Amino acid sequence: MVKIAFIGAGSIVFARNLMGDILSFPELQGSRLSLMDIDSERLNRSASAADAMLAENNVEATIETTTDRRTALDDADYVLNMIHVGGREPFKNEIRIPQQYGVNQAVGDTLGPGGVFRMLRTVPVMLDLAHDMEELCPDALLLNYTNPMAMLCWAIDEATEIDIIGLCHSVQHTAEAVSNYASVPTDELEYWVAGINHMAWFLVAEHDGESIYPDLFDAIENPDIYSRDNVRFEILRHFEAFVTESSNHMSEYVPYFRTEEETIERFIVEENHDDYFVDWMPTGRYFEHWCSYQQEDAEIDASEIDPEIKRSEEYGSRVIHSMETGQPRRLNINVRNDTGSISNLATDACVEVPCLVDDQGVHPCAVGELPPQLAALDRTNIDVQRLAVKAALDHDQEALRQAIKLDPLTAAACTLDEIDAMVSDLLEANAAYLPDKLLG
Repeated sequence: MVKIAFIGAGSIVFARNLMGDILSFPELQGSRLSLMDIDSERLNRSASAADAMLAENNVEATIETTTDRRTALDDADYVLNMIHVGGREPFKNEIRIPQQYGVNQAVGDTLGPGGVFRMLRTVPVMLDLAHDMEELCPDALLLNYTNPMAMLCWAIDEATEIDIIGLCHSVQHTAEAVSNYASVPTDELEYWVAGINHMAWFLVAEHDGESIYPDLFDAIENPDIYSRDNVRFEILRHFEAFVTESSNHMSEYVPYFRTEEETIERFIVEENHDDYFVDWMPTGRYFEHWCSYQQEDAEIDASEIDPEIKRSEEYGSRVIHSMETGQPRRLNINVRNDTGSISNLATDACVEVPCLVDDQGVHPCAVGELPPQLAALDRTNIDVQRLAVKAALDHDQEALRQAIKLDPLTAAACTLDEIDAMVSDLLEANAAYLPDKLLG
């Protein structure tokens, strides 16, 4: 019986989706699902939703609940990580304090001051998790869903012996979006995507053997289509490739869109504009949405959760199924670039590349060189990530300050002295969530 540990299973909607994905495969039915969260009330709701799925669909599985991480990890074959460390207060500080210095982040969970400080408060918990795995389930695969994806996977790769992969749905969502913009069926789109998490590139996008890129360039001139994804269309216009993260995210990874209020307003994507992406471009708007979502998730009763078993677009269950059955799949996964999958990005970086998955594991495909302009954009983020990981693992405050000084958006908005002052304010405000050794 395969044992799958869910760490951070108290988010009932996401946990229910991942459990449904696993149970949708007949070969994975009968698995032992060990649900762990520090909030026992929310944990029990997730377990009730799982029980309802089993009963409604006449499916067998063993559902366990525990607030003890080590119990969940003991003898696990796979570990799904979906934790959020710290809650609302540090997240709010990571948005509002940089805003006072003119750093207007849209989301703040991947790069920039917000992404770096989120990583700093998450890495200690992730390291404890990985060290527990080294003791209790050393051969298990850690499937990480928590952001900032690249930095967390990089830190675990650097500091532990645990095999980790990072999973995201940005490639799947972008495939759906570009198919719509080019008016082709999503299930008929052939694509080859590589780069880093939240800044990977559709190097190939074809329908019936023909590139859809001419249609995407035409779409730039269509105001109705352009307005749905204006930042990404501008990146396409100037750098000749479509990027995998939505316009709100992409706007904060580069220095072009968020330093002037007029420009921020110009590139706002209206909420509920379409079904493909809902963007919260004004600074702090995403934080408000996240708080609202967390409140709603906490108040959902298990009886309100649809018990139907259906497979989502998430890759986690597909990875587990391929590794258990040998059925080969090609999926875009975040892995260390130590095989040189992308030959013009650093080998220590965490890259998002096509991977073949089977019963022998996860095998990154050889991508070769990215076009130079795309590799250059990725490097601006990788260089921040490297120093941020050093700051987290070595408790090196100087590396932290240098990481944020190299962040493209921060560097476009602040002087060096202002960045130092901002980092000091963030360290003071979020001291309770950070390692003492880092605080100096």
